[in-house]
Parts: sequence; C-alpha cells; structure tokens
Amino acid sequence: MGNIKYQNEFNEIVGLIEESRKRAFQKVNEELVLLYFNVGKMVSQNVKAGSWGDGSVNELASFINERFPELKGFNRRGLYRMKQFYETYTSEEFVSTLQTHVQEKKSELAVNVTTLLTQIQWSSHLHILSKTKTAEEKLFYIKMAIHEKLTVRELERQLNSAVFERTLLGNQKVAKVQKNLPSHLFKDPYIFEFLSLPKGHSERDLESALVQNLKDFILEAGKGFTYMGNQYRLQVGNKDYYTDLLFYHRDLQCLVLFELKIQEFEPEFLGKLNFYLEALDREVKRPDEKPSVGVLLCKGKDHEVVEFSMARNISPAVIADYETRLIPKKVLEDKLHQLNNLIKKDY
Repeated sequence: MGNIKYQNEFNEIVGLIEESRKRAFQKVNEELVLLYFNVGKMVSQNVKAGSWGDGSVNELASFINERFPELKGFNRRGLYRMKQFYETYTSEEFVSTLQTHVQEKKSELAVNVTTLLTQIQWSSHLHILSKTKTAEEKLFYIKMAIHEKLTVRELERQLNSAVFERTLLGNQKVAKVQKNLPSHLFKDPYIFEFLSLPKGHSERDLESALVQNLKDFILEAGKGFTYMGNQYRLQVGNKDYYTDLLFYHRDLQCLVLFELKIQEFEPEFLGKLNFYLEALDREVKRPDEKPSVGVLLCKGKDHEVVEFSMARNISPAVIADYETRLIPKKVLEDKLHQLNNLIKKDY
C-alpha cells in the first residue's frame, strides 16, 4: 500500500471491522446452534410422547422446505440429527459429567448446557456426535474446541488422532513418574502423521520436518505453545550447545524444550535434558517465569526403565513416544483399559 500518513489509524479501524465481523459471526452461530437445539427438543418431545412418528418427521421436513426453500439442513436426516443433538446434551450422563467437571474446577458459575454448546460451530458438533462415545469424551472435545479456538478441520484432525485417549494415557503415565507437573497438557504418544517421514529418518530429518510443519506440530502439541526456535544455542562455560525445539507455553508461563530421539529411551537421555533445562533456567528464563519443562520424544520406551530413571529426577520432564502414523483408536482404547487395570492393582 506504500507509506500512508494515517496508516496506524487506518489499521486500527480495520482491526475494529475484523473484531465486529467475528462477533457477528459468533452471534449468528449461537443463534443457529440454539435453533437446532430447540427444534431437536420439539421433535424429541413429540416423538417420545407418541404424537409423532417417522412419517410426521418427513412431513415436517417437507413443510419447512415449502416455507423456506433456501434453508439447508432441515431434511429428514437433519431433523433427526437435531433430535440426537438435544437428547445427547440433556441426557443424565452428560449433565452429571458437566456438573462433576464444574465442581472439580470449583467454578462459582453454573454452566448452562446451551451456553456451552453455542460456542462452537454446528459442523464441529456433527463431528463430535459421530466420532465420540461417552459424555466425558464429548465434553473434552467441546472444551478443547472452545479453549483452543479450533477450526472444523483442526477439530476433525484431533478426533481422528484420538487426542482424548492419548491425553488420558499421558495423564496417567506422567502422574506415575512426575507428581508436580500439569500432565493434562502433555500427550503420550504424540502423533506426527503429517510429516511423511521415511522409515530410516534421522533426528535432524525429524526436527526439520517438524519445523516445516510447525502449524500442525503446534496443533498436536497444544495451542498454548509459542515457537522460539530450533537448534537454540546455549553457552555453558566455553562451549556451545544446541537444543532441538524450544517453545514458550502461555498457560504454564515457562519455557518448554522438546528433545528428539529416533531410538528407544535410554537413561542417559534424561541427563542431557536436565543439563539443557538447567542452562535455560540460568541463562534464558526470566525472573517472573516458572522453571523450564523438558519433553523427551523417543521412538518407544520401556516403562520400567522410565520409572527408574525418573525416580530421583527433580526437573519437570515428560518422556513420551511419538508415532509417524495414526494409531487405530481401538488400539489406544485397549491401552487405556489395560493401564487403568494396572493402576487399580497398584492401589
């Protein structure tokens, strides 16, 4: 555009327009989701009361189409989706799950189901309805979509890569070896199916591919991460050391270092990671920030070796697997079930 005398003011006005458009879109989305919820409520109540049958729903679809031919989504299939939408989120299972979560978070505000539902797009709801089973899983993805402002495509990727199961697995594994770390922010395993890496890839190949696909990596890691650089230089004594991937996490308010290994975990990896974390805390961390966290990504690990290695470790660290292909959701569900059984035996 060139040098404009009033460019700052013009940019400010453009910013106001963009914010207004976002609010308008959000308002339209709220009204649309609320409409589908209320239509689903009426269909559900009439079907449950026995006053409507399958033919009645077909007639309703035709009636709406005659009155509003430009409207999409009010066919027979769409109306039954709205009915499912209403029944799913007013069910005793979902409402009790939501109330339990609110109590755990010690929220002073009563969470209204429709207030929660209207914060994400209808297309996102359709993906969640079709790809999740339990109320806990549905609530997890709704909250993730809201908190991380996920697009429909981003949410679909998280559903397909079974983030819910991986987060639960990560929570329980991290909790067993590191009590003072907010485990819900980390996964195990991480899935990097977007990298298209060959089988014999090197650590530098992995690092370069992650940097080139940084947006997808941050989506997989979590949107609280801000990228600070790769091969980040740390000077200790007269030597220079180079870390793999360095981030800052807004929620944790600390530096997070990802170190990459293309082989199974070995105890000596942890010593080097701790060395880097100490250097970051002394040379890079600001006084108002919390101690740095390390995430060691390995191509597999022996859990007993990890537990022994972490037993006397004082630095906040996570040791996680990574996979370069999607793991079938059923496999992750079985792993989670097995881990729950092991934990129950421990207690």
